Amino acid sequence: MTTVEQSPPPSSQLRELVFGAARAAAVRAAARLGVADALDDVPMSADELAAAVKTQPGTLRRLLRALTCQGVFTERPDGTFAHTEMSRLLREDDPNSLRYIALWCTEPWTWNVWPQLDEAVRSGRGVFENVYGKEFFPYLNEDAPESAHVFNRAMTTSSSQSAQDVAKLLDLRGVQSVADIGGGQGHVVASLLEKHPSLHGTLLDLPGVVENADPRLREGGALADRVRIVAGDCREDIPVQADVYIIKNILEWDDESTRRALANVRAAARPGARVVVIENLVDDTPSMRFTTAMDLLLLLNVGGAKHTRQSMIDRLTAAGLVIGEIRPVNPYLHAFECTVPG
Repeated sequence: MTTVEQSPPPSSQLRELVFGAARAAAVRAAARLGVADALDDVPMSADELAAAVKTQPGTLRRLLRALTCQGVFTERPDGTFAHTEMSRLLREDDPNSLRYIALWCTEPWTWNVWPQLDEAVRSGRGVFENVYGKEFFPYLNEDAPESAHVFNRAMTTSSSQSAQDVAKLLDLRGVQSVADIGGGQGHVVASLLEKHPSLHGTLLDLPGVVENADPRLREGGALADRVRIVAGDCREDIPVQADVYIIKNILEWDDESTRRALANVRAAARPGARVVVIENLVDDTPSMRFTTAMDLLLLLNVGGAKHTRQSMIDRLTAAGLVIGEIRPVNPYLHAFECTVPG
């Protein structure tokens, strides 16, 4: 039976660290093969799992051995394998599923840009275009449709899971209208409209994004009569007036794009309007390992960055916003409550 080692010495820790790609690849393989979906509540042998996911039993056992060392699945004394809390998160039907997040963080393009991290650190710029000949999002949408699909599913998963937390956090008493800027498929605005029956909302994002908006918001949906869907780029213009603007997880581009987006919100908003900026922080979160890794990936693919608390404060202040309370939304996100001065 494979067990999880505890507190290895520094030499072992460094050896394991430089083999991090193997661990990420093992999680990706299990997700793509559907191992977690094939394994239900009853433990199964490697032979049974191999038959279910159409692999060779011997090599599947080797994959499972590597994963159980990390706490993903567990091997029982009789040689069968069972779920752990982590392995259940790879199931597509789990309400807290991270399957598409795991796939997104290990997409084929990631393996080609990670080795260029020293160049990105040296230059301070992304390297994606140097590797692929195109900027990140044009490449994704034009040349890597499967990766684009994984990206969309991952963002949908992340947004839908955090939308309820945002709805619980925000006090919208007396608010008549809310705008979700760069809001993806609109899970946040949908959650807010469901919680506040008198509220009206606007969802703004790129045309290719909003055409796949949450069914609740589209024509015939339960919330369609209280929402307006606007196709646009918040870095170019925000033709929306609202009492509250929400900007969640989009101020991660290069500094100029972030500056333009905030300037456009400032220009669109009436004096006294609230602007709620929700971001992962790299210096004030229990999820430091994940957030700092995503910060480096943003540097590689778009030249962007996750923010520290102070860097977010600096950008909001530079945009002319008055910062009020800063609160955690959940273990991964913070909300910066701002107002537009008169």
